[in-house]
Amino acid sequence: MIESERIQHLNSITKSDGKLIFYWMQQSQRTHFNHALQYAIEQANERKLPLVVYFGLTDAYPEANLRHYMFMIEGLTQVYKQLHEMGIQFILRKEDPSEGILKLYEDASLVIVDRGYTRIQTEWRNKVAASIECPFIQVESDVVVPDKTASSKEEYGAYTIRPKINKSLEHFLKNLKEIKPKISSLPYDFKSLHLSNIQNVLKNLSLDTSVPPSFQYKGGFSKAKKYLDDFLTKRLKKFEIERNNPSKVVCSNLSPYLHFGQISPVFIALQAMKKQGSSVHAFLEELIIRRELSMNFVSYNKKYDSLECLPQWAYDTLIKHERDKREYIYSKNELEQAKTHDIYWNAAQKEMVITGKMHGYMRMYWGKKIIEWTTSPKQAFQYALYLNNKYELDGRDPNGYAGIAWCFGKHDRAWKERTIFGKIRYMNSKGLERKGDIETYVKNINTLEQTYLNTF
Repeated sequence: MIESERIQHLNSITKSDGKLIFYWMQQSQRTHFNHALQYAIEQANERKLPLVVYFGLTDAYPEANLRHYMFMIEGLTQVYKQLHEMGIQFILRKEDPSEGILKLYEDASLVIVDRGYTRIQTEWRNKVAASIECPFIQVESDVVVPDKTASSKEEYGAYTIRPKINKSLEHFLKNLKEIKPKISSLPYDFKSLHLSNIQNVLKNLSLDTSVPPSFQYKGGFSKAKKYLDDFLTKRLKKFEIERNNPSKVVCSNLSPYLHFGQISPVFIALQAMKKQGSSVHAFLEELIIRRELSMNFVSYNKKYDSLECLPQWAYDTLIKHERDKREYIYSKNELEQAKTHDIYWNAAQKEMVITGKMHGYMRMYWGKKIIEWTTSPKQAFQYALYLNNKYELDGRDPNGYAGIAWCFGKHDRAWKERTIFGKIRYMNSKGLERKGDIETYVKNINTLEQTYLNTF
């Protein structure tokens, strides 16, 4: 049984005589442990109607490029195969998703959609809700505790949202009983892009090809599951102690898969809870509290992608020190090409450019240094977002927006005042050196870079 708090009626229509149930899949790009899909199957079986899954593939998604689309389509290829095995037709079309579902709904008794948090995702759903003439229901499946259940306002930080989330955890940390549709929708004839050849799908899209696919990560639930299994068996026990040591490989590497909804955070949490030790708690803090704080931030703060998203004290202190003298000033191009004096920062930038992911602790250091090396806090914020969203597989994401904003004081407290940073938390290379063998991290990234250059 899917928790009622996950289910939200986006319009007031209660009945329609259509012949199909549609699940507009957009955020939760998976068949496994997908509350929206399971709700759609339940409704289809109850109404004795076939279920069709639709995905709108737009090449106009802000800041997305070949790297993001390749990873996403690799995942959708698996979705198509798994849905076909279940007797569910998967429609993939190149179009604005909100326009696409409005073309299809005339045959619908009900349309179900998963939950997205960013501005464009919300706008898509609002557009459809205002126009569609059948029941339109949203099912939230990419967080453990639904956003509005966790809090009805923007939270100050982890310390304020943590007790609210923990209060509801037991209710939402449950296995999802997965059922199959009773009626096949495969006999229906819908036009769709074919996922038998990823390159052919990509050829249909007008994409920014300046960023190649990730050198390390491939998309899809099966890949995510392998990373999860490897993390739980080999690295979780060291997570609490070594997660902030860039030279140690103890992170889960699941953030790209969570970004594209290719694996469920509820499933990840349940699997992790089967293990013992204090590292389990530390990992769940990151997976649930910190991640869902970012959803809260994006949901309630409409300026989440600008400097104005900051708490007033952080904004004021940065502006106060805006004209402080900088020892180094780098252009956006110099930063993008990792041409700074700081070998640690350069290594972090290279890791992101090559793999599509950066070590979490290095991303904090990376963001702090951009503040120090640009002409103003506003420019620093713009550069950090540009680089993060262009190269990170988990960029353009609540976690990414919250992570960048944190570097500028969001979800943090005031510290001792200093030049440039004011009362914003400061990080330096000595701090990195205390965390672990940072020289090994640099060496590892340089080796990766050579392998990458020799491959292409």
